[in-house]
Amino acid sequence: MEALECRKLGDPTIPPDSSQNSPLTVSKSYPIPKLISSTSIRVRINYTSLNYATYLQVLGKYQEKLPPPFVLGSDYSGVVESIGSNVTKFKIGDPVCSSAAKGSFAQFIVAEENELFGVPDGCDLVAAAAIPLAYGTSHQALLHRANLRSGQLFKSERFVVRLSLPGSKKVEFLKSVGADHVVDLSNGGMIKSVKAFLRGKKLKGVDVLYDPVGGKLTKESMKLLNWGAQILIIGFASDEVPLIPANIALVKNWTIHGFYWGNYEAIKAGGIEESVKELLSWLARGLITIHIYHSYKLQEVNLAFLDIKERKVIGKVMITSTSTSTSTSTSRL
Repeated sequence: MEALECRKLGDPTIPPDSSQNSPLTVSKSYPIPKLISSTSIRVRINYTSLNYATYLQVLGKYQEKLPPPFVLGSDYSGVVESIGSNVTKFKIGDPVCSSAAKGSFAQFIVAEENELFGVPDGCDLVAAAAIPLAYGTSHQALLHRANLRSGQLFKSERFVVRLSLPGSKKVEFLKSVGADHVVDLSNGGMIKSVKAFLRGKKLKGVDVLYDPVGGKLTKESMKLLNWGAQILIIGFASDEVPLIPANIALVKNWTIHGFYWGNYEAIKAGGIEESVKELLSWLARGLITIHIYHSYKLQEVNLAFLDIKERKVIGKVMITSTSTSTSTSTSRL
């Protein structure tokens, strides 16, 4: 089968197989994974999602480091191609989605039955491949850590969107999807802008800070927080880990939550399944939509990484899998 393999750590914006400096190679004859248990399932992958974490992983900067060589992994969607003898939830041909630390940038992947989520009617496979990690992180952090109510996730007068990079296209997009307030940092004055918005809504401050950026923006944002506010530490896209003064957190009674989707299942059994199923149901009912920025072929993955590096992406960037030329039996084993 075809698979994208990281043969060494390095810059993923270099085209695969273009030079000795490229860390990525597109294998045309990578072994098709076999079922490893009576409850395992082989999925023919249609789409896989490229995340910022994938970019960091190839650079060797992600917190979970995989020793090369390995096939890149992320969120994915596809169709059940083969199932183990004790599989009960799925049948051959069912549309499914999931997330994998490695192995999804390929034509096939094997997963356990309890790791897969059925894609309901009304959801296309492109959108489903974007759900588990990125949307799952926000969903669980806001609902289960900050304890927001479901209705608040769709529209809230206290929801403030801030941009970590300038860009009129991003500003217009966020406004088009209903953001209450957008700050374009190319104009500066983030604090002044948000305070003016809060005054207009007769609000004293921000109750929940969702922070995937880190760096100086975290420090600035703390000036906007209410007494008793909650801070959600999601990631460090700025490449700078912020320092939150414990004395200020104490005096202002702030609650600081770290949230890492990758190990949340070990802490709260069933939490990821519950979250992804709810998100897929929202998607099927039209309560949320997934904006796909662009889709690339596996051989063009360097262009996708370049979009992420240059922060051009609005929504999700996807990788499409080519149909396999290798004949494989579709069977129950």
